[in-house]
Amino acid sequence: MTPYEKLIFVDLETTGANLVNDRITEIGIVAVSTDGKIERWSTFVNPGRPIPSFIQGLTGISDDMVATAPSFETLADGVRARLEGGLFIAHNARFDYGFLHHAFARAGHALHSEMLCTVKLSRALFPQEKKHNLDTLIARHELIPEARHRALADADLLWQLWRKLTASMPDDIFSQKVQALRQRPNLSASPDGQTAST
Repeated sequence: MTPYEKLIFVDLETTGANLVNDRITEIGIVAVSTDGKIERWSTFVNPGRPIPSFIQGLTGISDDMVATAPSFETLADGVRARLEGGLFIAHNARFDYGFLHHAFARAGHALHSEMLCTVKLSRALFPQEKKHNLDTLIARHELIPEARHRALADADLLWQLWRKLTASMPDDIFSQKVQALRQRPNLSASPDGQTAST
């Protein structure tokens, strides 16, 4: 990692946790360019299936809210352009990366971003702490949530976390941990198959 690398903080909302059967309902991206410019972008995504009532209660995203939203296939080119050329950063990154990987595969595209998981980063930096879920990190690092379980707000929380971490510890230690944890996932190319990671 260099100090000038583009950072792309990503969060998704979905109809559930199954990479094969569930679909994306919202995408949030906070991209921080090498010159410090911040671009926030989000969109609803029509999942092509009903959102379970539990998920509607958790996220506040209803079937009506996504009914007229574009499909992922329509959004794929634009989303891919936003993810190119930077480090893909997410909380439980395997979930978000996996969903996007399968969505791109179904749309006839490929996702080849390098990935960093902020759960793993938190564990590496604070091994004495037992919990590293996002709500715990909000309290531990005094982050300011706008709307939990909404894609752009949660992506912005990761950008807040990144700034808190880089401001509170030596650059060399932080960079070493990031370098050790970043990876290029090896996921099944089949949108209907199970994923595998190295």
